[in-house]
Amino acid sequence: QVQLVESGGGLVQPGGSLRLSCATSGFTFSSYSISWWRQAPGKERELVASIGSRGLITDYGVALKGRTTISRDNAEKTVYVQIDYLKPEDTAVYYCKVRYYAKDYWGQGTQVTVSS
Repeated sequence: QVQLVESGGGLVQPGGSLRLSCATSGFTFSSYSISWWRQAPGKERELVASIGSRGLITDYGVALKGRTTISRDNAEKTVYVQIDYLKPEDTAVYYCKVRYYAKDYWGQGTQVTVSS
């Protein structure tokens, strides 16, 4: 079955960086776009970044544009997102998602906490 597993979250100081990973299985990874989202307490889930199936097309959410780089390794079936210059307001649970046969599949999320 379709599975996505995020990792790489943790506690980081303001101004620091993190690289999150989304390992996938259960579908033909190289044929699908993958996106990263985040949800902070009391807020709606928002787009972090998305990447096309071949990695040629990327899109970034407004809040993180300029500080975020999304990439993918089709051989490893993994998508990465690097976030630099982290701010306390970036504290959230970060999720990856694939839309497979018109259904959205989400990972369990990885917590990112930005605090000194």
